[in-house]
Amino acid sequence: QVQLVESGGGLVQPGGSLRLSCAASGVTLRFSDMGWYRQAPGKERESVASISSSGSPDYADSVKGRFTISRDNAKNTVYLQMNSLKPDDTAVYYCKMVRYNVWGQGTQVTVSS
Repeated sequence: QVQLVESGGGLVQPGGSLRLSCAASGVTLRFSDMGWYRQAPGKERESVASISSSGSPDYADSVKGRFTISRDNAKNTVYLQMNSLKPDDTAVYYCKMVRYNVWGQGTQVTVSS
């Protein structure tokens, strides 16, 4: 069974940083594009960042220059480093394995003073 588990969310002040992790089990993520998405209350889920199986990243305009997506195939894990966080970044963040259309359960990120 393919499973994704996100971790690393929490409460952080504006300007702070968090690093989210997405650990895969049941299958290697080596051959799959991976994505991070977020959903704020009352809003639709939106793409934040993605990384191809070859390691090419792509970002939403709203996070370019602040967020960095990376992958460690040996650890079967994808990361999202989030810097210079803003209150508008508050959302539940989800990881997705594109190849199998599998989602994680989400991790809450709250940016507030």
